[in-house]
Amino acid sequence: MELNNLKPAKGSTHHDKRVGRGAGSGHGGYSTRGNKGAQSRSGYSQKLGFEGGQMPLQRRLPKFGFTNLKRVEFKPINLSTLEALVAKSGVKEVNIDTLVAAGFVSGNDRVKILGNGTLTAALTVTAHAFSKSAEAAIVAAGGSIVKL
Repeated sequence: MELNNLKPAKGSTHHDKRVGRGAGSGHGGYSTRGNKGAQSRSGYSQKLGFEGGQMPLQRRLPKFGFTNLKRVEFKPINLSTLEALVAKSGVKEVNIDTLVAAGFVSGNDRVKILGNGTLTAALTVTAHAFSKSAEAAIVAAGGSIVKL
């Protein structure tokens, strides 16, 4: 390193214009804020969605819909997924822990087994809910179900 190839650190030489620092700066006086009003004063912050006094979009649009606060969300797992899991790892018992370990669900998910696909292995399946077709297919394959 020599004096002829020294440079300032990246980002250290460019600064935003400092406003309100006297007439000679070109940004004295009102300091680019205009005359009166809330925006000319310090501490001003605009309300989210404010449109300059025009009726804001969130108030112009009608309200619609309904959110059921007691709704229970299930993570769907098909029989074809269970069949693939058995083919890959050879498990005889499928529960939430095995599904989490396989990466199909997270530990907090509620699981519902659905009847899409076929099941040949006799499995003991533990889940929160089962569709009627999945329940029938598991029992027909010689397995059993356990509802949590």
